[in-house]
Amino acid sequence: MRKQIQSPLAPLPLYNIFSAVGWGYVLYNVISVFPKVQQPKFYYQTKNIVTMIQCCAVVEIFISLLEIVRSPLITTVSQVFSRLLVVIGVFQLLPETPLLKTYTYVVLLSAWSVAEFVRYLYYFYSLADRKGPSEVLVLLRYNLFWVLYPTGVACELLIIYSALPLAEERYGVFSKWVLLGGMLAYIPGFPVLFSHMVAQRRRGMKKMYQVFCKQN
Repeated sequence: MRKQIQSPLAPLPLYNIFSAVGWGYVLYNVISVFPKVQQPKFYYQTKNIVTMIQCCAVVEIFISLLEIVRSPLITTVSQVFSRLLVVIGVFQLLPETPLLKTYTYVVLLSAWSVAEFVRYLYYFYSLADRKGPSEVLVLLRYNLFWVLYPTGVACELLIIYSALPLAEERYGVFSKWVLLGGMLAYIPGFPVLFSHMVAQRRRGMKKMYQVFCKQN
């Protein structure tokens, strides 16, 4: 079956390339800006742009719901809402959370930005390039997650946990339980996401190996 290629200017490729640019900008800030300004200034300079870029990912829930691409709805919802809990529930509503002013925040942005930059570039080339993603991009997509996903989740949980006393003090005990509920949702959510990536890796690496064998 011949691969159907979309125009780079079609909505879905455009969404992916703009998302890649957004996370690339975050990665640039981690590499170039953080060493110059350090914490907590780096957090205050970047929290709003990170929140805005992450909120754009809500679009992916509708993409999955409408079956525009074959992406598991539960996995997509789990990943998007866990991130929104962090960027809106903590970055914006509890900006004085102690761990946000430490290296935990920098490690979180590093894990998020590298993983998402690679992911969106991979999707863009899968949709808009007849040759598909390069071998390097495929290898990055299906191997970096082993380290980046657990690292990102660990930082998310640490930051949410750090926000619990402040949440109770500022908004009452209910807000603390909302954050705790979000943390508990990681127990079923993360294994589902991670096992989905492992299954994708198996298929992706198998396909790349078959292409390599045909070429040699």
